Amino acid sequence: MAASMARTCRYTSRHGSCILPRLTSLCLTFRSKFHCSPSAHTGLLFSLNKRGVLKESFPENAAQDQLPRLLQSGAQTVYCGFDPTADSLHVGNLLAIIGLLHFRNAGHHVLALLGGATAQIGDPSGKTSERERLSVGTVETNTHSIRDSLQRIFTNHELHFKDGSRTLGTFTVLNNQSWYKDWKVVDFLSEAGRHFRMGTMLSRHSVQSRLKSSDGMSLTEFTYQVFQAYDFHHLNQVYGCKIQLGGTDQLGNLMSGHEFIHKVSGEEVYGLTIPLVTSSIGDKLGKTAGNAVWLNRDKTSPFELYQFFLRQPDASMEGNLKLFTFLPLAEIERLMEQQREDPAKRLAHKRLAAEVTKLVHGKEGLESAKRCTKALYHSSVEALEEMSDEELQELFREAPFHELLLEPGTTVIDACRKADAIPSGPKGYRMVSEGAVWINHKRTENPEQVLIPKLHILSNGLTLLRVGKKNFYIIKWLSL
Repeated sequence: MAASMARTCRYTSRHGSCILPRLTSLCLTFRSKFHCSPSAHTGLLFSLNKRGVLKESFPENAAQDQLPRLLQSGAQTVYCGFDPTADSLHVGNLLAIIGLLHFRNAGHHVLALLGGATAQIGDPSGKTSERERLSVGTVETNTHSIRDSLQRIFTNHELHFKDGSRTLGTFTVLNNQSWYKDWKVVDFLSEAGRHFRMGTMLSRHSVQSRLKSSDGMSLTEFTYQVFQAYDFHHLNQVYGCKIQLGGTDQLGNLMSGHEFIHKVSGEEVYGLTIPLVTSSIGDKLGKTAGNAVWLNRDKTSPFELYQFFLRQPDASMEGNLKLFTFLPLAEIERLMEQQREDPAKRLAHKRLAAEVTKLVHGKEGLESAKRCTKALYHSSVEALEEMSDEELQELFREAPFHELLLEPGTTVIDACRKADAIPSGPKGYRMVSEGAVWINHKRTENPEQVLIPKLHILSNGLTLLRVGKKNFYIIKWLSL
């Protein structure tokens, strides 16, 4: 499998730019008119629409005949952009990735475009103020991290979710810095800029909302739609890409790309939008909103990702299973029937959390999430013993971690004091004797008790110390 993935994945430099603002009269919702095409009822677009992965298409006729016929005529190339404005993607980007995976699983070729150039400009879509300018070094670091993350997710999909009866399309990561680095600003404006009209650019929702704000909009941000449009044109000319995926907040940028390509080459291209991932109160999830659930382990652990999906509201469970998993719709329906028969078992929640965690972090990540869940919520000593130092530190992210020398005769009170878990003097001693201290999920009330292997010190050399209800300390014991 790994060798197969290496053959089908081609990694070239990198880019980022997402795609697409608000629904206009030129946009057609799939739900209302996509069913007009009889041939589409068994096609990929019909399936994605039933799952809720697709929201709108552009231009108007794309959802009826042209796009379904194009996809059925042979393997096509689809792209989605990701600006490396942080060193990790987040759950808000996950649906776009899943959209690409659906296309790849159907045999189409997919491009993930990382915005090494456009990240330094900043997409104004959905933003109330201008992004902080990023240095070239920061963008390069972020780009490398996101490229690795995308490769991991696509590899996990091929290993654990691939439809064995189908041949996957190729997966390529690009960086738009590779084609902008040699452009001179005057040459670029002379060639590309003449095809854009100020009235159209000013009418975009992302521009209008910012112009009405107290901060206004910089020229840099205003030109973002020009660069994203040129990206689509470049991918169309070099890779034959005719389809762009993006969130519903990116429609204006997608429309700019369609109009630019139509003027320059006359090629017919299409845009597909996907739903925005929002919180339970309707806020968009992401870095700007400050509520991101990250896809990189060093920022959000597999356990934290698992718990995020495990805690989703009951009412959103069926929709989330359709959006975030590759389970057949019939299986989702059976799962929801089981959920309705016995809600307390939370079978749908557990399956959703497991499927997403396995996609993002692989089987090892899912096993780690389950170990952490047992250790924290089921007070499982066995799970604690199986955990690595990394997992313990991820599980108790705010807990101090101490490496201490295990000397003969070390007592409970010695361990607590060395970990700075209790006050010095009589007060700390009383806290232990009065039962305020727990070691490996077991209350200890004897301060002078010598630490006992397998009771106080687990087989992996770790001790989980808890003082009160929420104050955790992790001790890694080093032998003499």
